[in-house]
Amino acid sequence: MHEPIVLRKDRNNFAGSTRALLELFKLRMTFHILTTTVAGFYMASGDVFDWALLGWTWLGTGLLAVSAFCFNQAIEKKHDAVMERTQKRPLPSERLGLSAAYIAGALTCALGTALLLTHVNLLTAALGVITVVLYAAVYTPLKRVTTFNTLVGGIPGALPPLMGWTAAQNDIGMGGLLLFVLLFFWQLPHFLALAWMYKDDYRRGGFRMLSLVDESGETCFRQIWIQSLLLLLVSLLPAVAHPPMAGGYYMVTALLAGAMLLVLAHRLRKTKTRKAAVHVFLCSLAYLPILLLAMAIDKHHFFFG
Repeated sequence: MHEPIVLRKDRNNFAGSTRALLELFKLRMTFHILTTTVAGFYMASGDVFDWALLGWTWLGTGLLAVSAFCFNQAIEKKHDAVMERTQKRPLPSERLGLSAAYIAGALTCALGTALLLTHVNLLTAALGVITVVLYAAVYTPLKRVTTFNTLVGGIPGALPPLMGWTAAQNDIGMGGLLLFVLLFFWQLPHFLALAWMYKDDYRRGGFRMLSLVDESGETCFRQIWIQSLLLLLVSLLPAVAHPPMAGGYYMVTALLAGAMLLVLAHRLRKTKTRKAAVHVFLCSLAYLPILLLAMAIDKHHFFFG
């Protein structure tokens, strides 16, 4: 009489563990990362688009992104437990064991690296491993040491589109560097706004964030404005490069999107409110896909000739 109940309980435990593992993988953020990888691959591709190569690149890069998230959350389990924003994650909520997170991180890293190495190329695989190491072993511990952690974290965050580029061309090239720089500068106002939105949480977690340098937030707001301006200038490089990656349509889009972000950053600096920070954050979320889509539409094939 009790066997069906035990089996049902086991199925529920398995389903719960599976859901917890998928949460650990941060699939929404992974998908966002993969869109930048696809953009880099597309921009680096010539007239013949290799869908199979894109598939292997997409899968390998996705597994490495998942690996970085697993290691990050395993390392920060105790800190996540005291932060309201993160205390319901699988590890601090004890829905998943710490050893399971490390094992998942190791397996996805090994599999992602192997796929890129065997089906893409050595350069892309190497960049993938560097991404995981920088994110998990450098950026993650630095968050509790120095406010410069955001700059360091911007490097692994900007590598996925470069990996897409190198997957298609097996070379970094000027186009790959421009994509890397664009993603690097985009992350700064994006994450600084997030740091201000959750500054109390970061304080409880023991993180050294720029939003905690002074109570007024002026240091953080000033940097958000400066980095938004730098992003606007950097975003024009693909259109003014010789030869260009994109043309007039992209340039107009970059100017308008960058100007909007800059206006919102200026408003945040004036009002110093969480609502204004949310507006900057949401604008930055929309900014990147809009810019990458405009670049793809306005792609100049002669850039590769």
